[in-house]
Amino acid sequence: MDLETLKDTPPWEWPPDTEGILLGILSDRSAEASKRLLAAELAGDYTIINDQLASALLTIAQAPDEAQALRCQAATSLGPALGHTEIYGFEDTDDLLLSEEMFYEVQRSLHSLYADSDVPTKLRQRILEASVRAPQDWHRDAVREAYSREDEAWLLTAVFCMGYVRGFDDQILEALESDDPEIHYGAVCAAGNWGIDAAWRHIAELLSAEDTDKPLRLAAIDAVANIRPQEAGLVLDDLTDSEDEEIAEAAYEALVVAEGALMAEEDEEDEEGEPLR
Repeated sequence: MDLETLKDTPPWEWPPDTEGILLGILSDRSAEASKRLLAAELAGDYTIINDQLASALLTIAQAPDEAQALRCQAATSLGPALGHTEIYGFEDTDDLLLSEEMFYEVQRSLHSLYADSDVPTKLRQRILEASVRAPQDWHRDAVREAYSREDEAWLLTAVFCMGYVRGFDDQILEALESDDPEIHYGAVCAAGNWGIDAAWRHIAELLSAEDTDKPLRLAAIDAVANIRPQEAGLVLDDLTDSEDEEIAEAAYEALVVAEGALMAEEDEEDEEGEPLR
C-alpha cells in the first residue's frame, strides 16, 4: 500500500507493516520531499504513533539541514501523542502511545528547540502549538510573549495555545472580536475549552447567524455545550434537525456532552451535601 492509498484509507484499516513503511520513508533522505512530508503527517495518527515513530519525527524536527516544511510537520505530528499522554498517563498499557521516557524526551527537546532563537520562526510556532498539548510551566510566558507580538501569525499561534494553557480568558474574549477568521475560530475553540461564560452570547449568536461558515458553526456547537450545558438545548435542539448531517450529528453529540456535564455537576453537589459520619 503506497502513501496516497494510506492517506485515503481509515487509519484503523492500515496494514500491520505501516509503521515500517513510514519509518523507512522518514529516515530516507533520498526519498521524494512530498513523500517524506506525507509520511510525517501520517506518522502522528493515534493508531500508529509509538516511541519509534516519535523518535524519527523528533530527529527530523531537530535537524537544521532538513526542509523547513518537513521539520514543521514533524513537530506538529508530535502534538496529538503529547496531548493523549497528558490525559491518560502511563498506567493503562492499552491506551499507551508513548513511553514515559519518550514523552519527557519529546517535551525536553521541543522546549530546547523553541528556546533557540536560531530556529526558524515558523518552526518555533509549530513547536509551541504542539508542545502545549501537554502544558508545562514555560508555556504561559511563551504564549504571553507570542500574543504581544505585532504579527498575525504569532497571534494565531498564541490564540490556539490559549485553548490548552490556562490564564488567558481576557485575551480569548478579545480575540473573539478579531476580523481574522482563523483567529476568531481559534478564540471560539479556546473559549469552549475553558467554558468561558462571558463568551456565551457571542458564540450562541454564531449559531443563529445565517452567514456563519460551517467550520466556525461546528466549533460554536462544541463550545456552547461546555460553556453553559444547562442552556445548550436552547440553541442546539433545532440544529439536530439540520439538513447538513455533519451539523446535525455535531449538535446531537454536543447535547450528550452537555447532559453528561450536568449529571457530573449533580453528582458533585450530592457528594458535597452528604453528612459527615
